[in-house]
Amino acid sequence: MEKTSKIYVAGHRGLVGSAILRALQCQGYSNVITRTHSELDLRNQEAVNRLFEQEKPDYVFLAAAKVGGIWANSQSPADFCYDNLLISANVIHAAYVNQVKKLLFLGSSCIYPKMAPQPIKEEYLLTGALEPTNEGYALAKISGMQLCKYYRRQYGCDFISAMPTNLYGINDNFDLNNSHVLPAMIRKFHEAKTQNKSEVVLWGTGKVLREFLYVDDLADALVHLINNYSAEIHVNIGTGEDLSINDLAILVRDVVGFKGKIVYDTSKPDGTPRKLLDVSLLHSTGWHHNTSLRKGIEIVYDWYQKQLK
Repeated sequence: MEKTSKIYVAGHRGLVGSAILRALQCQGYSNVITRTHSELDLRNQEAVNRLFEQEKPDYVFLAAAKVGGIWANSQSPADFCYDNLLISANVIHAAYVNQVKKLLFLGSSCIYPKMAPQPIKEEYLLTGALEPTNEGYALAKISGMQLCKYYRRQYGCDFISAMPTNLYGINDNFDLNNSHVLPAMIRKFHEAKTQNKSEVVLWGTGKVLREFLYVDDLADALVHLINNYSAEIHVNIGTGEDLSINDLAILVRDVVGFKGKIVYDTSKPDGTPRKLLDVSLLHSTGWHHNTSLRKGIEIVYDWYQKQLK
């Protein structure tokens, strides 16, 4: 990308999209366009086509999505599947029609089979059954990735896909009903500390393993990939390291400064036993993550406290 190339970031107010904006601005890209959801409903094909016809972006980061944790996904599978199918199809097709130079589509690590061998290689996609609790969301994301692959094959479009691991960072969602595990932990431990509670109750057993990537590291990787990668196979983005939910809870408790106990509600689901991405392909392109998990959590907790004030 040239510094003056017109770049459309879809989903710029979300966790990932806002980080992409920060990365682009930091690296000197000066011609970035955005639209809020009230200005443009990406589920509306006509509205999406109108945007692309008017703006003619050179590059597109497709980070817009309806997202949520285990509870939200399991309660509203139709919504998660329908909304994300429409968003993906509308933006990818409009990019093809309007001759976008390059598009980068964001997937999710939940697209992989529930019992995939670890660490998960890119080629494990579509080799087994999905995790039932977020199957609707996963199917929509798989469809978006496959669309990028098919437009590349049939029309020669330079559309690529990236597969981030579990993310956290500034602008995360801390709503306990539909947030992901790390921001939910930060909120629970903070509220327990301020309310002088003796314990914090977390879902599941605490034994499942998860990998976490600071979202600004992801954004840096995405800009790197759009400038340096072009192939049909999607790219895993992560740290290549994981830890148990219990170890994560102990780390978050320490950063927040809560002194009480951690209790697990084993009547609640754990989700996939392990999700560690193989990041060999990413590393071969010359990119590695920069932010340690503890440092990232410290940054996010400081930001969270400022938002409360």
